Amino acid sequence: MSNPLLESHRLPPFSSIQPEHVKPAIESLLERNRERIASLLAALKASGDTPTWASLVAPLEQWDDELSQAWSPVGHLNGVLNTDELREAYNACLPLLSQYSTELGQNIDLCNAYKALQASDEFDALSQQQKTTIEHALRDFRLAGVDLPEDKKARYSEISQRLSELTSKFSENVLDATQSWSKHITDKAELAGLPDSAVSLLAQQAQQRDLEGYVVTLNFPSYLPIMTYADNRSLREEVYTAFVTRASDQGPDAGKFDNTDKMNEILQLRYEMAQLLGFESYAEYSVASKMAESADQVLDFLNDLAQKAKPQAQREFAELSQFANECQADGEFGADELMPWDVTYFAEKLRQQRYSISQEDIRPYLPVDTVIKGMFETVSRLFGVQFEEQTEFDRYHADVRFFNVTKDGEPLAAFYLDLYAREKKRGGAWMDVCRTRRLTDGGLQLPVAYLVCNFTPPVGDQPALLTHDELTTLFHEFGHGLHHMLTRMEVSAVSGISGVAWDAVELPSQFLENWCYEPEALAFISGHYQNQGEPLPQALLDKLLAAKNFQSAMGTMRQLEFALFDFRLHHEYRDQPLDVQALLNSVRADVTVVPTVPFGRFQHGFTHIFAGGYAAGYYSYKWAEVLSADAFSRFEEEGIFNADTGQSFLDEILSQGGSREAAELFANFRGRSPSVEPLLRHCGIEVNEEIA
Repeated sequence: MSNPLLESHRLPPFSSIQPEHVKPAIESLLERNRERIASLLAALKASGDTPTWASLVAPLEQWDDELSQAWSPVGHLNGVLNTDELREAYNACLPLLSQYSTELGQNIDLCNAYKALQASDEFDALSQQQKTTIEHALRDFRLAGVDLPEDKKARYSEISQRLSELTSKFSENVLDATQSWSKHITDKAELAGLPDSAVSLLAQQAQQRDLEGYVVTLNFPSYLPIMTYADNRSLREEVYTAFVTRASDQGPDAGKFDNTDKMNEILQLRYEMAQLLGFESYAEYSVASKMAESADQVLDFLNDLAQKAKPQAQREFAELSQFANECQADGEFGADELMPWDVTYFAEKLRQQRYSISQEDIRPYLPVDTVIKGMFETVSRLFGVQFEEQTEFDRYHADVRFFNVTKDGEPLAAFYLDLYAREKKRGGAWMDVCRTRRLTDGGLQLPVAYLVCNFTPPVGDQPALLTHDELTTLFHEFGHGLHHMLTRMEVSAVSGISGVAWDAVELPSQFLENWCYEPEALAFISGHYQNQGEPLPQALLDKLLAAKNFQSAMGTMRQLEFALFDFRLHHEYRDQPLDVQALLNSVRADVTVVPTVPFGRFQHGFTHIFAGGYAAGYYSYKWAEVLSADAFSRFEEEGIFNADTGQSFLDEILSQGGSREAAELFANFRGRSPSVEPLLRHCGIEVNEEIA
């Protein structure tokens, strides 16, 4: 049987990939790579020659890329088109890949070969990206336990394999819990307050299930309108309860997909791994490869930002509570005491009262095709690149689109765009790597990215219309995509997002969001889907900008709650099991200004830290937001579409990948170290001088 995962393709052959191909392909590639590496090391030893880039690093990079090209589409399909059969095949490979990765990281002969190359005369003649690749490899050998005694190496390997299994199962439980709950509604009156777009989506979801009426799910395009607009308080409470208890011991599916034991075992194993490597905590281990210098520096940063933002957040919540009470007094849909399922609802009502604007007012001006065209125009003005959609390609779902990226007619990159929520698709939004830019024996391999969102799909004959929040999400993920696609590096280990410190990787993504608020950009990003493409009117634009920082301090404190919980969780965990809920409650006591409920189990669905790459790293969002706001302030000074400034950002940040330290790259672009002031200004957070 031919196996498409073992054949060379410029792009993944999605239509040919079947679950039964996965494990045989990965097993074959891993065995082949083991044999190749053993032969390479034996040849170096027999010759007695000092390793060179060509004899050591280049072949290893080629073999790793072959493995990546087979595994990348499998991992992608597991996230966007999940089936029981694919899930089984995917999970069967996780321990195999983990074991192989650990073997490489703990291969003392391979490590010594890298050391010999670093100490050789050739090293000084290598390019910066090649030197950094070698330096990062030696760091990663240490962090993989290459110097450990054999018994501890074996334990490290066991931990790595078990963690890969646990984190995958954690993510699966969240997906299954999200997909398992739904509510069938036949009386439209129960949906009072919802805009027509949301009601139409719920009706479409019912039709897809061959049901009359409406179906509410926990997918975000369904969940968020209920929490934002539904006048029916009991409905909001029911949906909220189902959402915040997913994959836990609470709520309507209590115990069915419970992540409690997995969460605790993940924490215990991460701590044990850190201890094996000589770190006090997993947080210290995490920071060892990041831009931050220590765990204490991260905690100081988060606590300082919380101290600056909390007073304003408390004022914002007091205003919201007073508004809700006034609604009660006026006989509207008010509340004596705000509960969590009331906050988003009354916040939207207060926003509309104060600024006469809602997300629904903006939505008709953001049809998806107009937005995509406007996003491309924004990026073209900044970085001089062009985009061309391809209609003929091997797609894995009808929703998926594909674009080539060019500059002056020369191909640079390509990307898949998968925008809409659907069954069997993981929630959230992300960018992932399909192909990495690297120089091969056959020429330059161009980068290819996956860009994935979970927006409201087209309903009936109406095109997909985005909210402004969805617009910023799209720009955010495209910023990640540009970081990957516009790199000029030719060594995969530091090309695109590879090798970039995790707490700096959000810089390009958050940076690009700024253009979603710029009038000059919105003039062509927006266009009414019915009125001959009329751009966002000045009156609506003024309201949008006026409301930009509505409850921004409350939003900041929410992100700080997540970041502090994550970091303290991984910094304070020791040999004895930690009461995760108690720690979350402790963090909330310090920073949370909105109400919580005792049955809430947010942590059981926190896939960023328990199933993603953000363990002891969620702070990266705020850390990088400081960088992005400060970087954008240069555009504010020199012109938001200043081509020279855009070229500078491309040259100093986007194109450099992980070839240099993030702090050095930022200083090269900004001419100084980063300042927190632009972030506070952009968020509209006024800091008391005594606090500052």
